[in-house]
Amino acid sequence: MTYGIPEHYAPTFTTMVEHLLQQKGSKLRGAVAQGGYSGEGARYIEQVGKVDRAAKNMARLSDTPIMDVPATNRWIYPNTFDWATLIDSKDRLFMLIDPTGPYAEAAAFEMGRQIDNEIVRGMFDVARTGKNAGTAVAFPSTNIVDKDVGGAGSGMNVAKLRAAKKILLKNQVDINEQMFCAITAEQWDNLMADAQTVSLDYNTRPVLVDGNITSFMGVNFIPIELSGLDDGDTWTLDSEGNRLCPLWVKSGVHFGTWRDISTKIEPRPDKRYATQIYTEGVFGATRTQEGKVVAIACVEP
Repeated sequence: MTYGIPEHYAPTFTTMVEHLLQQKGSKLRGAVAQGGYSGEGARYIEQVGKVDRAAKNMARLSDTPIMDVPATNRWIYPNTFDWATLIDSKDRLFMLIDPTGPYAEAAAFEMGRQIDNEIVRGMFDVARTGKNAGTAVAFPSTNIVDKDVGGAGSGMNVAKLRAAKKILLKNQVDINEQMFCAITAEQWDNLMADAQTVSLDYNTRPVLVDGNITSFMGVNFIPIELSGLDDGDTWTLDSEGNRLCPLWVKSGVHFGTWRDISTKIEPRPDKRYATQIYTEGVFGATRTQEGKVVAIACVEP
């Protein structure tokens, strides 16, 4: 009698494919204005400012007053992103699946995260305006809701949301426009623990949908781990390490594409005809107006 493994037993290989936990594509692109461009940079919008006060006509047949109309424009510049990998011809022989599809899908997920990274950068980075983009406009400190609003060293709360909307109102923003706020798991948990956001005692209709809080006070929440973006912590952490959650109206942020995400899958003769998956995108983002974007400072544990 033999106690060894029979020779006819063969190893079993899975044909299942699962992507490891990650942000699968862009979460923010649908929440901002968009356009397509070409060239080194784009002056994508002409902006007309607040005109001088109308003159009171005090006399018959008096001269017509000529008023200045301030005007400027906002510029947007692209960045190029690409990603590539090789699949050796032997890989397809030794695997029961064709890895091309899942690998290309993983590349698309990454490019989507880069889109969100650019959008977040555009919200908080210096914006360019004026003739030939000669004027740099920093994110205004007056548009930051302090971390102590609603409680010393507090997280996301109703008082902060009210303060953010108050800033928009003071800036003459139409708050009936679609409004969004990017929150991490920490701010989501803050809101879930706040009775004012989830209890019917404070709301005329249920806020929770399948156990998730999706909107409150007219603000649509987008759960996104900002620190998971390439430069997320660069733009969304202040000098004290507090999270700056952006709140904006859709027209307040513009995403421009010079080349949308495209993928090429082709053989590489110089690599023994291995299959190359190549993904590229050329895009950028900016604030359209400073008054349309607010940052809410939240303490995270």
